[in-house]
Amino acid sequence: MLKSMTGFGRCEVANEERKIIVEMKAVNHRYCDISIRMPKKLSFFESAIRNVLKQFIGRGKVDVFITYEDYTENNICVRYNEDIAREYLKYLQKMSETFEIDNDIKVSNLSRFPDVLTLEEQTIDEQELWKLLEKAVRTASEQLVETRRAEGENLKKDLLHKLDGMAEYIRFIEERSPQIVTDYRNKLTLKVNELLGDTKLDEGVLATEITIFADKICVDEETVRLRSHIKNMSTALETGEEIGRKLDFIAQEMNREANTILSKVNDIEITNIAIDLKTDIEKIREQIQNIE
Repeated sequence: MLKSMTGFGRCEVANEERKIIVEMKAVNHRYCDISIRMPKKLSFFESAIRNVLKQFIGRGKVDVFITYEDYTENNICVRYNEDIAREYLKYLQKMSETFEIDNDIKVSNLSRFPDVLTLEEQTIDEQELWKLLEKAVRTASEQLVETRRAEGENLKKDLLHKLDGMAEYIRFIEERSPQIVTDYRNKLTLKVNELLGDTKLDEGVLATEITIFADKICVDEETVRLRSHIKNMSTALETGEEIGRKLDFIAQEMNREANTILSKVNDIEITNIAIDLKTDIEKIREQIQNIE
């Protein structure tokens, strides 16, 4: 199914101990560009997160925002460093003896000395945390893909409609082209007769001139190639994912053929139609930029 590069996904998962929220938004980009913003506590999982995201994202600029809340009250513990306390007491006693002053140290005073009592965060079960985080990332990614597919379907319908319109333009050009030669023959015959007067017209010379003109303005090859490009693009739209680059190449080739038609044909009606054709091709190229 066709996917747009524009999309949004969000997932919130929680248990009794923690809550994780993953939000992601995506826009068009030539390559796959993933930016992740998350708490430092989760940075260990960045590589694993990227591996999960690449299962869902082929192209586009994706910004991922992860928030984390820890509800556990026993996650912080107090650590008593007895060796450090013993060192403080030893030197305090030595100071008392050296300077002949009372050693009035109390437990409450000693506990305030640096590193005697410290707060330490208990080790988190990384495997359990990753299960919760991975679930949030996958669910948000699936939601992102769904919004991309919904937008992709809208793009496909519009592109197919524009391709049908282009086919009608080409049909007009093909039907109009022989009439240009006929009109040219009539004008040329009239002009030559005016110039020659009673002198007999050389039909061979006239036929040669008309043949040269017809060959010069012939756009059969261009219209055939345009029809082929339209068919290839329609098939790609109906059958494939991650076809943005292919469609962009086809659109470039379409534009080249339309330019050739404009340069060859000196007819106001075909010129106007060819301009409309180029306009639709440019619209298609703009929309293709948002297809994965």
